Amino acid sequence: MITELGHFALILAFMVAIFQTIVPLVGAHRGNVGWMSVAEPAATTQFLLTAFSFGALTWAFVTSDFSLNLVTANSHTDKPMLYKISGVWGNHEGSLLLWVLILTLFGACAAWFGSNLPPGLRARVLAVQSSVAAAFFAFILFTSNPFTRLAVPPMDGQDLNPLLQDPGLAFHPPFLYLGYVGLSMAFSFAVAALIEGRVDAAWGRWVRPWTLAAWVFLTIGIGLGSWWAYYELGWGGFWFWDPVENASLMPWLIAAALLHSAIVVEKREALKSWTILLAILAFGFSLIGTFIVRSGVLTSVHAFANDPERGVFILMILGFFMGGALILFALRAGAMEAKGVFSTLSRESGLVLNNLLLAVSTFVVFIGTIWPLVTEIFSDRTVSVGPPFFNMAITPFVFALALALPIGGMLAWKRAQLGRVLIQLVPALVLAVAVALLCWAAFTGKSTLSPIAIGLSVWLVAGALVDLWTRTGRAGGLAARIGRLGRLPRADWGKAVGHAGFGITLFGVAALTGYQVEDIRVAQPGQPYRVGAYEVELLSVDRNVQGPNYISTMAHVALRGPGGEQIALLHPEKRLYPVAGMPTTEAGIDSGWTRDVYLALGDPQPDGGWALRTWIKPFANWIWGGTIIMALGGLLSLTDRRYRIAAGGAKARPVAARGLPAE
Repeated sequence: MITELGHFALILAFMVAIFQTIVPLVGAHRGNVGWMSVAEPAATTQFLLTAFSFGALTWAFVTSDFSLNLVTANSHTDKPMLYKISGVWGNHEGSLLLWVLILTLFGACAAWFGSNLPPGLRARVLAVQSSVAAAFFAFILFTSNPFTRLAVPPMDGQDLNPLLQDPGLAFHPPFLYLGYVGLSMAFSFAVAALIEGRVDAAWGRWVRPWTLAAWVFLTIGIGLGSWWAYYELGWGGFWFWDPVENASLMPWLIAAALLHSAIVVEKREALKSWTILLAILAFGFSLIGTFIVRSGVLTSVHAFANDPERGVFILMILGFFMGGALILFALRAGAMEAKGVFSTLSRESGLVLNNLLLAVSTFVVFIGTIWPLVTEIFSDRTVSVGPPFFNMAITPFVFALALALPIGGMLAWKRAQLGRVLIQLVPALVLAVAVALLCWAAFTGKSTLSPIAIGLSVWLVAGALVDLWTRTGRAGGLAARIGRLGRLPRADWGKAVGHAGFGITLFGVAALTGYQVEDIRVAQPGQPYRVGAYEVELLSVDRNVQGPNYISTMAHVALRGPGGEQIALLHPEKRLYPVAGMPTTEAGIDSGWTRDVYLALGDPQPDGGWALRTWIKPFANWIWGGTIIMALGGLLSLTDRRYRIAAGGAKARPVAARGLPAE
């Protein structure tokens, strides 16, 4: 019964979404306050109905209701409870329902916390947001209904994809969707501003918190996905430039550009057209990611579906919203006059450079991702674009961005003195060069790029610290300046922490890729061997170890230090999930602050040995530590009072764009 109610609630939410799309938009056009005011309760109702529907589907998974086709295809009675719950979104239909739940949640939050927005803008934002929700409600109900019943329910289910039965993958999709879908708010603000015909400093202040929240969630989601790939897939990497990985990276890069561009709109009322375009493209790349994951046009281990009909539906959604928004942009962009002027050397110019680097990086990733598809369509040849291309193409942009961030962050608005900024950054520069030279001298014969990247990472972290210190002024002694550090705006702290987190992640990537040690051999039980400074010994291998819903072949490997003392006992595994009929590799990892020792068990050999792959990965955890710090920087900025309440936004009368009437 509850599943029928969930289905009915989904249909009602679809109807409310259509109502919320039309009535407030017409009311805003006519200046009818009553019609505009229905947007807030409609947004709340839409979210509550969707939440009930999602709860009904979750209940079906928790109780193993195999009368639902979706539960039968993605669950099993022996599956641990965590994976029964994560199975709700571990498939195409359930993940789409989660997508729409988050979409309606953001719309409801705009209704709950948008009281300081002008009524016309608020009504238009909620209407545009609801139009996106209506399109996805239609997609679910007409092509991907999660509540489809089976005429004859089976005794048990077919189990969830074993690769998804992992804590990292239980939390990775929700965070990723919060980021993907969160960018819909920036899109809604952009389209609403284009319809209204005004973009000003208040608009820049309003759009930034939504974009920042989405960027933070997307950062956490990408980090969790990378961490899962590192320890779960058994190949020892953290990023493979898979099409679906790229689909998450592209909106992240554009969202980062949008965050910096919105600062210029807020502070100087410049770059208005460019910022609107970025807001449209950010959500556009989220929709492109949805298309890649669910259409089957590109092969990926992360793909949810391989259904051309569904892919066509998503393509129609993408074409309607992106095409409509870009047409509206073309009609209105010329009227959005920039008010602030700035010189070549200024904070504004630094942010423009930041935007160009991020935007071009996104374009490069996009071309590399879709190139196999384009080649296959036009030349009937199958090609692959792998890590070598992406690493070579993206590295210059990452280096340029890392070099520019500390300088651009310290330039003054409107007109700056570059020499003064460089003098302040001399200590950071000296430290960065010294560390780079030390790495180059200590690891002669290794990659030349790694010392450069490590030097740039130190430059980023030290530059962020110098930036904070210079903001304390010169008055008073050391104690007074330290005291003023605590009174700096949280946005300043957030910027410094975010840039430092980027530097730490860059350090981890450079150290791991440049200096890791790899050993592949047939290991005999009781015969130790050395890898780097460590001694590894395969003690024994147990077959047919019974897990909750799998059978494991588990190795027991002793890891000893340079002095022969045992550091850890590792247990790399090869699991077989009988219901799904699918094997997985579980790495054995001894993690530390400065290195990971990573073991992956291979196949048995005729001589009684086992294939064993060993890596010594320096500073691996710094990659995800830096990701957490970046997200923390975003959260610090998000708690800044100016962005929580959009100070002064409700009182300031927006300035009409040239040639367009103000409301």
